[in-house]
Amino acid sequence: MNCAADLKTEPTESQLPSANVSSQIVDDAVPLCKVAYVMSRFPKLTETFVLFEILAVQQQQVQVEIFPLIGKFSSGKEVAGVGLWRKVREHLKSAAQPAVMHAEAQPCVEKARYMPFFNGAILMANLVMLVRRPLRYLSTVAMIVRDNFGNANYFWGGLSVFPKSVYFAQAMQREGIRHVHAHFANHPAMACFVIHRLTGIPYSFTAHGSDLHRHKHMLRRKVEHAAFVVTISSYNHKVITDHCGSCCAEKVRVIHCGVDVDTFRPSALTSRRDGPLRIICVGTLHEVKGQKYLLQAVSLLREQGINCQVSFVGDGRDLEMLQGLARELSIDPFVTFHGTKTREDLVGLMQSADLLVTPSVPTSDGRREGIPVVLMEAMACGLPVVASRISGIPELVNSDDVGRLCEPKNAEQIAAAIKLFAEDEELRKRVGANARQRIIDDFAIEGNAKQLISLFQSPPLKK
Repeated sequence: MNCAADLKTEPTESQLPSANVSSQIVDDAVPLCKVAYVMSRFPKLTETFVLFEILAVQQQQVQVEIFPLIGKFSSGKEVAGVGLWRKVREHLKSAAQPAVMHAEAQPCVEKARYMPFFNGAILMANLVMLVRRPLRYLSTVAMIVRDNFGNANYFWGGLSVFPKSVYFAQAMQREGIRHVHAHFANHPAMACFVIHRLTGIPYSFTAHGSDLHRHKHMLRRKVEHAAFVVTISSYNHKVITDHCGSCCAEKVRVIHCGVDVDTFRPSALTSRRDGPLRIICVGTLHEVKGQKYLLQAVSLLREQGINCQVSFVGDGRDLEMLQGLARELSIDPFVTFHGTKTREDLVGLMQSADLLVTPSVPTSDGRREGIPVVLMEAMACGLPVVASRISGIPELVNSDDVGRLCEPKNAEQIAAAIKLFAEDEELRKRVGANARQRIIDDFAIEGNAKQLISLFQSPPLKK
């Protein structure tokens, strides 16, 4: 069974340039369908939802081939919220550093199609396509230039990704890829648009957070040509349809990111150790995560006599600022910065915590969260959560039965919510149990992967 209608004009081997791209079969079983995934970087420690979605899709007899736009990057040292070339520079600077990578990623890394931005094989692929389909090739370049003009990141990033996308297009067509899916609505979705324009292979993409909210260059065209579009929240669904028009609404499907509820589960220990309330906060140390408001809340709590401590998991450019703020507030003895951690380490830290706080905020340059996967992971571990009332987060933390929501940038509200859980252990247990059940019911990764596979197999909707 194919993921979409068979393409009628696949080239033969003799029609394609020589390339070091080989088809790899997941196992000896005949795959249900064959899908390509495109993303900026793979693996990326702060985007583990991409890795585990791929693994969940593969477990349901779908063959997945991985086509990253940038080379290997797993150190977690990247700067969040920057353009493509800044990401490349960070990649080159960090390449020699010891990598932090989930063990589950290694088989995917070994088969991923890493390519430079330009080499002889990419040049040959572009020359062949220019000769075979000159009008389609040149008109696609023209669309990228016209639709992205005025935004340096999208304009130059789009032109930089184009040659490699042409190479990927021919490789995918030769290997019988029946659908291509991208994570993020910016450069990966644009690469899929190029692949579709040049080969006819249906494509889709998942829109998450800042990739959708900050800039919408070329978004309408990407949506119009896509077989379908996935977004992780109803909030994002409205953002897309408001921009692209109600005529696109049928194409946009809400499929939440999911988590592995067997891995993220409560600790086997049933009794809590005596001591301070243990708060955990997970995410890139960046303005959009709002960690400074949690530090301010901890300071307020300690002034009120609430014995608490906070552990930050993650790395980023705000590390020194946050460390300095903890010293300024005289709470640094109660604050720990753990840096980047593997999934196994993260599960252990969550299981030893009492509460997770995710104080997300909108930034001055338009960045904002989608629905942080770490909230789902903590809830699956049976932790009550305190989060911001922003973007799609209220769709996850949808009642006081599973957590508490606060207004962004409001340290007083964060402190008040934490205090409730600090003073009532039974409330923590009850809310934590409800939170886990919420994830099992609506955010388990297996069910979400099945929804995605069903869309891969459906005929593309008419434009």
